[in-house]
Amino acid sequence: MSFVRAAALSCAVAALSCVSGPARAQDMLRNVDLSQPAYSQAEFSRAEIESKIAGGANGVDLSSKSLNGLDLSGLDLSGVNLRAARLVKAKLSGAKLDRAILDQAWLLEADLGGASLRGAHVFAAQMQRAKAAKADFSGSRIAADMTGADLSGAIFDKADLSADMKNQSMGLMRAVLRSARLEGASFAGADLARADLRFARAAGADFTGASLKDADAAGADLTRARLDGARAEGLDLDSAQIDKSAAEALKGALMDRARLH
Repeated sequence: MSFVRAAALSCAVAALSCVSGPARAQDMLRNVDLSQPAYSQAEFSRAEIESKIAGGANGVDLSSKSLNGLDLSGLDLSGVNLRAARLVKAKLSGAKLDRAILDQAWLLEADLGGASLRGAHVFAAQMQRAKAAKADFSGSRIAADMTGADLSGAIFDKADLSADMKNQSMGLMRAVLRSARLEGASFAGADLARADLRFARAAGADFTGASLKDADAAGADLTRARLDGARAEGLDLDSAQIDKSAAEALKGALMDRARLH
């Protein structure tokens, strides 16, 4: 089977898993063979990507391309269309992805450390176990699965990580930060309504002025977190660790079984 046919088959399998029901809305890994060339090889070299950027006066389209494992660190990929691109284990540390389109992109275990994704669109992307410490997602629209990702020190100021309540044909799409490292991350003014923060390690994170309305933070570590001005109506803090001093800022949160320090 050719590389192109293998990639097409992989995308078809992923699409089927995506629309098989609301419970699988963001579980696109199910039934996908990540050992296939579409998810383990690259169609281009770094030099070829640099050439495309240099000649892309009218925008660069890398949608649905396989760029797995490529070292693209430090490149300026601002505004590039990476919709449904496969970037499994790609190296994007220090890269500039401002306003880039990363909808449905595959960034499993990708290295985005210190990258800039300001104003990027990251919808239905797979970013499990990504390494994005100190990355800047300010003002971005994020409804990605970041389960187990390292987002320590990352910036999400004024980003929209809320659930998409208007279009649920594929189920509830929202930011999934389950078991993610969020120590020292900043969510100032961000929208995290209905986001999944279960078991997230968010000690010392800044949620000043953020919306945590109806978010699920069961089992999360929110000790030393800044919560001044945060909206917390319906926030589930079952077994979560929080400071006693933060209780006043969490009016409306479900705190019956929270672990107060």
